[in-house]
Amino acid sequence: MKRVDVVYCLITDPLKSKVLIVNNAGNSSWSLPGGAVEQDETLEQDAIREVKEETGLDVNVFGIVAVSECKFKKSGNHAMFFIFRAEIVGGQLEVQRPEEILEIKWVDVEKADECMPFYHGDFKRLMNGVEITFTNEGLK
Repeated sequence: MKRVDVVYCLITDPLKSKVLIVNNAGNSSWSLPGGAVEQDETLEQDAIREVKEETGLDVNVFGIVAVSECKFKKSGNHAMFFIFRAEIVGGQLEVQRPEEILEIKWVDVEKADECMPFYHGDFKRLMNGVEITFTNEGLK
């Protein structure tokens, strides 16, 4: 199986009552903003780029709030999913790539769990939980 790294960003409103989610055109499913890490790109660089490309927002990313994995028999991929906490620092919220993203919206925690059941009802924990420090040690 081919290893694929995928990064998502958990972006909340200041009160941590809403989560920013995107509706993906390919399969009309909801997810956090993010996507596959490109060659020669760090996890952090990918997270920042993907949010900008999908939502028009500039973000800073912080610690990782979750890591998960899945093996996809159909595609032959072994995906590792990294979810960063992110904070909006600029930009304007709008769909940047309508061929990829159908809609962007803020939803409350319960609705996020309904839209993205693969997180197993854990959004409240993710939003209020402890981050794992992320460090990019660069090229050695």
